[in-house]
Amino acid sequence: MKRKSLSSCNVSLGLLFTAVILKAAESAKGKYAHMLFNELFEDYSNALRPVEDTDKVLNVTLQITLSQIKDMDERNQILSAYLWIRQSWYDAYLKWDKDKYDGLDSIRIPSNLVWRPDIVLYNKADDDFSEPVNTNVVLRYDGKITWDAPAITKSSCVVDVSYFPFDSQQCNLTFGSWTYNGNQVDIINSLDSGDLSDFVEDVEWEIHGMPAVKNVITYGCCSEPYPDVTFTLILKRKSSFYIFNLLLPCILISFLAPLGFYLPADSGEKVSLGVTVLLALTVFQLMVAEIMPPSENVPLIGKYYIATMTMITASTALTIIIMNLHHCGSEAKPVPQWARVVILDYMSKIFFVYDVGENCTSPKREKEEECRLEGDDGCQRRHKEVRSSLSNRNDDCNLREKLNGNLNKSYGVRGENIRETVNCCSCYKMLIKNIEYIANCVRDHKANRAKGIEWKKVAKVMDRFFMWIFFIMVFFMSVLIIGKAA
Repeated sequence: MKRKSLSSCNVSLGLLFTAVILKAAESAKGKYAHMLFNELFEDYSNALRPVEDTDKVLNVTLQITLSQIKDMDERNQILSAYLWIRQSWYDAYLKWDKDKYDGLDSIRIPSNLVWRPDIVLYNKADDDFSEPVNTNVVLRYDGKITWDAPAITKSSCVVDVSYFPFDSQQCNLTFGSWTYNGNQVDIINSLDSGDLSDFVEDVEWEIHGMPAVKNVITYGCCSEPYPDVTFTLILKRKSSFYIFNLLLPCILISFLAPLGFYLPADSGEKVSLGVTVLLALTVFQLMVAEIMPPSENVPLIGKYYIATMTMITASTALTIIIMNLHHCGSEAKPVPQWARVVILDYMSKIFFVYDVGENCTSPKREKEEECRLEGDDGCQRRHKEVRSSLSNRNDDCNLREKLNGNLNKSYGVRGENIRETVNCCSCYKMLIKNIEYIANCVRDHKANRAKGIEWKKVAKVMDRFFMWIFFIMVFFMSVLIIGKAA
């Protein structure tokens, strides 16, 4: 027990001794840091470029880390991004011998105490011209200064929406010195591209790279070169949201337009369906117009909307024309011979159009079925029999009148039976005349009705024809937009 207590006491003393040594070392480093800071900045000025020779170029290494895309405003063509900007350079007046300061190799001081390069974002599109974030800089014993500063930048980006919502964008972030030329401050990109290791995934855009290119430009105002580093942010839009909310409803609505030709003309809903579909597409077109910039490049989905609206307008106009054909009555001209051959004989069989008022499953009327079973000869034979019976009765009446007239001349007045016979024959004549008149009226009515039925059948065949034409157009338009997107 005594040995265990002695060992535990030794461990505790060792830990206490180590903590005291570390605390003393920290206090010693803090003491040397204050001493170093006072000596370095005693005669230091952050207003001048920190080089011993004024003709010497100061190299500034630039590195950009993309953390997040905050917003992509296509209408105003502004990209908002959250960046980490790292700049490093060597200050000739901030060096020390670390052995004189107990091995102190770096200190962290406010950035406004040292000279900083005035590197700015050239294509900035923000109204706020405030100073950079005043974070600390890391100062090493060899004079190297590293300055890490976060920044939320708003840069102008030329947006091409020709293939929206399947588009890709390239936004440039150009950094360069605002006052120093290339003979005074030279910018060197630390990496060949921006750092994307800490990027937070965006819900709308995919990052396909951020290459960096150094440019040396001589402007018209000055003869000196001005270097800059341009980071090109390659973005690919995630189109799932727009497919399910803008494109798919438009395709479904487009397939309703040809179905307007399938509606019966007597329903009174053919034109109202086309107008309703046209208004729905107009609403979607306005939604896309609010998102896109007012440029000459019409987006792909906008072209699809315009083509669909044009098609629906044409279908509504054709529906009105076909309804006029459907409602042609008995006063209209007969169907032309070419229309009977082309539309009623051939096209009706191609598009499986039956007579008006019946379809492939409705039963036939009994009289038409009987006439079809007996054939046309049977129907004509029945009409001939009725006419022959009426004509025979008329001949009998004429024969009796002649006989009665001869008998009256030769034998005198017969009696009441003969008068009744003559009266009966005259009644038969009046009845035959009335029946013939009614038959002529019925025949004319059937002819006029058949004329109207022919026009209705022509309208029905044209409805089916345009329905399939517009179905094919909608299908090819949908395939075309998907093909262009791919």
